[in-house]
Amino acid sequence: MYPGIWAQHTPDKAAAIHAVSGETLSYRMLDDRSNQLAQLFWSQGLRPGDHVAIFMENNLRYFEVIWAALRSGLYLTTINRYLTGEEAGYILDNCDARALIASHYLAEPAAALPGLAPRCHTRLMTDGSAPGYESYENAIARHPAQPLAEQPAGQFMLYSSGTTGRPKGILRPLSGANIADDLGPVAKLQKALWKVTQDAVYLSPAPLYHSAPLSFCTGIQSHGGTVVMMPRFDERAALEAIARHRVTHSQWVPTMFTRMLKMPAQDRAGLDLSSHQVAVHAAAPCPEGIKRQMFDWWGPILYEYYGGTELNGLTHCSPEEWLAHPGTVGKPILGKLHICAEDGRELPVGEDGIVYFELPKMSFEYYHDAAKTRSAQHPEHANWSALGDVGHVDAEGYLYLTDRATFMIISGGVNIYPQEIEDALVLHPKIADVAVVGVPDAEMGEAVKAVVQLATGNTPSPALADEIIAYARLHVAHYKCPKSVDFLDELPRLPTGKLYKRLLKDRYWGKTGSRIV
Repeated sequence: MYPGIWAQHTPDKAAAIHAVSGETLSYRMLDDRSNQLAQLFWSQGLRPGDHVAIFMENNLRYFEVIWAALRSGLYLTTINRYLTGEEAGYILDNCDARALIASHYLAEPAAALPGLAPRCHTRLMTDGSAPGYESYENAIARHPAQPLAEQPAGQFMLYSSGTTGRPKGILRPLSGANIADDLGPVAKLQKALWKVTQDAVYLSPAPLYHSAPLSFCTGIQSHGGTVVMMPRFDERAALEAIARHRVTHSQWVPTMFTRMLKMPAQDRAGLDLSSHQVAVHAAAPCPEGIKRQMFDWWGPILYEYYGGTELNGLTHCSPEEWLAHPGTVGKPILGKLHICAEDGRELPVGEDGIVYFELPKMSFEYYHDAAKTRSAQHPEHANWSALGDVGHVDAEGYLYLTDRATFMIISGGVNIYPQEIEDALVLHPKIADVAVVGVPDAEMGEAVKAVVQLATGNTPSPALADEIIAYARLHVAHYKCPKSVDFLDELPRLPTGKLYKRLLKDRYWGKTGSRIV
């Protein structure tokens, strides 16, 4: 199923609603405009397997571009809307895009792109125009709202967030299916795991350029449901959107839970959330204490999965499974799990190591980077691949994530994983957000430091730093506790919820030139 089917059956139904403005994109409009853009791509010589890109804020036009690419057999790269022109230009050039759709909202950084990606010969801009771009609306108006003669299914080629280096494109093969026959892997999961149907109303509070919201939104539209798109996450506005639109399904990252839980009680009350049946979360493990509070508030509707854009494996955990196995991210539903030492040796149950997924064959490659592709593979098994996470399995096969391998602190020869400490500290009532990093130490090699963003109404002080350290000593082993605390007005998190920890570490290791994107 895809919007062309729903345009015939429910043409006036909302495929997407802007949560703030109330603007609606019907299935008829989505089908017509995506057909017009697909016709334009074809007229410009783009053929199945070619690449196009989008550089846009959360905007209803986003869905038109997505479906134009997906019904043309094209690879679509979404570019992080917070990048500078230079950074966006690197991705646009690296992905070999031959067409770009940008928005006037991002006209300033978009102005640099024509000179940075000379192979991108077709450049359109929505909601206005700028030098080097043609009006999107005028350009598609010249083309018929008719499907192409053949509509092979396209694919996303998304880029890593770049939190540990330059972003890399993640290339997966085209399915070879026709768009009308291919429900897609995420839509199939939505149906099987979370009972998504045509009646689903899905709240998307995250940036559309990111893999999970992008895939979930298109999955909902494949089912003929309605996406309620927030322009950006806001705690109260998210709850109001659930109540106003009678949202049935949603997806979150743990930092969103933390922010909602730390709202004043009166801001959390008085809203009817009874329509809400499934709240999925991913992107980072959720602190156990935070998840228990969410269960107390929303009931047993929280589902969790672990996986990456690479789609090299996937685990899933239902509410009942998590309550029986607190802290788990579930059992594998795609791929077979292997926990391995750095030398590739497989480790026994309960022992932490690199998390590998085994598939019949390698499911992805990093575009133009064979060395990085090889680094993701097991030393001896080319069909085992890892995303860089450390964890262990229990006797029943449930996976527990410990941390990212690159975030591990080695202090006095002992391995310390920051996530455990962060999960404990974020429950402190005066802490809004926290990151734990290793900093240089002459005696121990690295020392544990907590970098804290305080909750509203609290002021940094040496006494508060001592209080936080004492709190940590009550909840984690003493050797893991922070030796010092720094305070920041705001931690460098990406809009997707991921912590830009490299930027924090660079502060303490004498590196400069890093910036948040």
